[in-house]
Amino acid sequence: MVNWDWLTSSHWVMLGLLLGFAIVHSGLAALRPWGERKIGARLYRVFFALVSIPLAIILIIYFFNHRYDGLILWQVQNVPGISVFVWIMSAISFLFLYPATFNLLEIAAIQKPQVHLYETGIIRITRHPQMVGQVIWCIAHTLWLGTSFTLVTSLGLIAHHLFAVWHGDRRLYQRYGEAFVALKERTSTIPFLAILDGRQTLKWQEFIRPAYLGVLGFILLFWWGHPWLILAIARVNW
Repeated sequence: MVNWDWLTSSHWVMLGLLLGFAIVHSGLAALRPWGERKIGARLYRVFFALVSIPLAIILIIYFFNHRYDGLILWQVQNVPGISVFVWIMSAISFLFLYPATFNLLEIAAIQKPQVHLYETGIIRITRHPQMVGQVIWCIAHTLWLGTSFTLVTSLGLIAHHLFAVWHGDRRLYQRYGEAFVALKERTSTIPFLAILDGRQTLKWQEFIRPAYLGVLGFILLFWWGHPWLILAIARVNW
């Protein structure tokens, strides 16, 4: 008889939180054209952030506090080199998760937020860098923690971002039509595929931008403050 005692309620809570976040985040993204007509681009961006960021913070806190729940599938933390590998993978994931092709002033609603068709920088590598970054992050952390809770969380996050690939392409097609179709043909979702088959040429000078240095600075700051961050989150008993 199979013993299911390891399947704690936190597994289901996390799946519920992920589903709720995905519905809200993707739903608000889909409603963006309607919302911007009603209240304007800046105010809708602020509303989007005020709804999405608290939900993301809840997810992060819950994950940190329950990351060792459930079944231990493997234990590799004492294997030489694993720690360095996980940190390198995590750093690479942030370079994809927060690409500098996006206008930071628009994200903060200082400038009027707009929907752009990007085809430079990291978009030459993959048309959906956030999905790629999330997959890399999930692989690194699931390898490091090795628990069923982390695996369930990672599968949920990856599923959401794979849906976002379809959803994002659909919204860009609705807005830009054939211009997006042409861009889609010149780019790829799979990293480096468009470069390998000749549709794109990687231009390293496009990565020499202050925003990329900002991302690298954030990675170093996060590496330095990671132990304190875990201790602070652990004080929140969720």
